[in-house]
Amino acid sequence: MSFAPASIPSRTQYVLDTVKHAILTGGLRPGQALVESELAAQFGVSKTPVREALKTLAGTGLVVMSQYKGVTVRTVDTAMAHEVYDVRLLLEPEAVRRSVRRSAPPDAAGEALAKADAAADRAERSLANREFHRALYLPCGNPMLVRMLDDVRDQAALVSAVAWAADPSWEREAAEHREILRLAAAGDAKGAAHALYDHIAAFLRRAFPQQGSAEPRSPEEDHR
Repeated sequence: MSFAPASIPSRTQYVLDTVKHAILTGGLRPGQALVESELAAQFGVSKTPVREALKTLAGTGLVVMSQYKGVTVRTVDTAMAHEVYDVRLLLEPEAVRRSVRRSAPPDAAGEALAKADAAADRAERSLANREFHRALYLPCGNPMLVRMLDDVRDQAALVSAVAWAADPSWEREAAEHREILRLAAAGDAKGAAHALYDHIAAFLRRAFPQQGSAEPRSPEEDHR
């Protein structure tokens, strides 16, 4: 299979986008080796843009670089999923609460929901879902908080893609998204944050259960 485009503005970006899409659709499986020379031949480019694209993907957590094993697609297991989603549970509901309190219009989040509904594959749906979440936390007023959440976006998308391959639960999650959006549009900051927390925690519990682990607790519960 050849990926070589007739003409592309940035070879590195093209390789990056296509490899990312393949990872998020399951075309490249977790643990699969990514060999520079083979990818360069498939894309019809030199090794340099492939190497740069793989470095970027490693920085976002989608691939792993090892001195002994080379580059592989990151493996998703229960520990990895809980590590990524723990960050989201700690930070994202608070960021969304702040966004709603700042009366940020949720129009972009609504547009992302429409994209998700019209998505042609898991990768497009995953990207649209990430747009939805980011549109809600972006106006929180704290750029550092936004950057911290952005840093785990690709890894969260990989977790979702792996989970959806085993259990296509996106319709349930889309309904939860619509409820979060309704609360945000109504200016209910506490309700939107709580619904978002429940949404993230429910997905994690359903897709990556831990034996004998305690139920995730919201920040509000921890302070009761």
